[in-house]
Amino acid sequence: MTMDQASLFLSSSILLSLGIIIVVVAVLIVNNLLYKYWKPLNLYKIVDPEGRFIDTQEKKNERTMG
Repeated sequence: MTMDQASLFLSSSILLSLGIIIVVVAVLIVNNLLYKYWKPLNLYKIVDPEGRFIDTQEKKNERTMG
């Protein structure tokens, strides 16, 4: 490896790492600016495990009251 290739490799790796750091910081800034407008995705509301079972006692009470 010649001196030109080594200096090119060193400068490329430094610039690549700085570019990655800048992208990560930009994503964090955008995330912090917009966090209050994002709505969280609740998977427990989409897949409702409580709705799978029928309580027969409630159904009997509704028929006798009404």
